[in-house]
Amino acid sequence: MRRLRPLSEAECYARCYGVTDATVHVLRLEPRPSRQVLIGEGESLRRRFEEYLDAREPGVLAEPEAA
Repeated sequence: MRRLRPLSEAECYARCYGVTDATVHVLRLEPRPSRQVLIGEGESLRRRFEEYLDAREPGVLAEPEAA
């Protein structure tokens, strides 16, 4: 069957479960950022962490405590 328009989430819920009650709330979420944006942000974070590691003073690494 071909639809003339896509159904909203509320319409789908009503078709599947019947009448909604006060405990059901349909929320509209913001779209997720694209995967390319997330990859770019991750790469930026990795570069900043490498810069942080390079800027540390040598010999300041934590020594394991003797038990």
